Amino acid sequence: MPISAKPFPKWLASMFMPDHPQLNSSNSFKPTTPGHGQFVVELLLALVLSKLPVVSIPFKWLESYFHELSHALAALISGGQVSHIELFSNGAGLCYSAGGWPVLIGFSGYAGAATWGALLYLLACSRTAVKFSYLVFGIGVLLSMLLWGRDVLTIAIMVSLAVLFLLPLKFYKTLIMRGALRLMALIVLLNALASPAVLLGISDRGDAAMLADITFLPAFIWVLLWFGCGVFALLCCWWRINAATKQLPN
Repeated sequence: MPISAKPFPKWLASMFMPDHPQLNSSNSFKPTTPGHGQFVVELLLALVLSKLPVVSIPFKWLESYFHELSHALAALISGGQVSHIELFSNGAGLCYSAGGWPVLIGFSGYAGAATWGALLYLLACSRTAVKFSYLVFGIGVLLSMLLWGRDVLTIAIMVSLAVLFLLPLKFYKTLIMRGALRLMALIVLLNALASPAVLLGISDRGDAAMLADITFLPAFIWVLLWFGCGVFALLCCWWRINAATKQLPN
């Protein structure tokens, strides 16, 4: 008896394959993915927002959260245990773990933040995945808070991040939600690109120094690798736009 394959989830497929353009009432096509010009404008806007004194704070927390979450997941994947996560008001953070593979755990922080940013952007380009993404990431933040949040400040920051994801669900305009999620993703990506550069001025602490001690590779090599991860993540966003552009009618 032949086995029928289950259809690939539409929201997951749409992350990598562009949605078909929507046909509006005026018979003109309305793309669901931004064009190249819009991407550049949103990238510049994300750069400005990431530098503003007060507005940028939640996004620094978000990048720090993804950074420490990546450390925690790498520890669990490599057979270690996670005690707790600490997040600080200045955007710094710490992940306390035992066991696991130190190289994977140390490298995963900055690389993971860039990966999460790219994932957010790919999800934001999908008409079918955007609301699901807000819900999953909001619940994910609350779950990690219950598992690894110990101090009041960390819990308060995680609650704020959960609100950042869950509050947009009150808006039923997916166009607004997609735009907001794209901006959020680009700010995370830009912070993931800029953060490793700070380590160049720190010789005795930080992920790069720890990896240098373990592997005997200079710290600047690890910083370059993290920068490469950030650039590759941005290129993935650009390639997604290229794929969608090719779907538009001439």
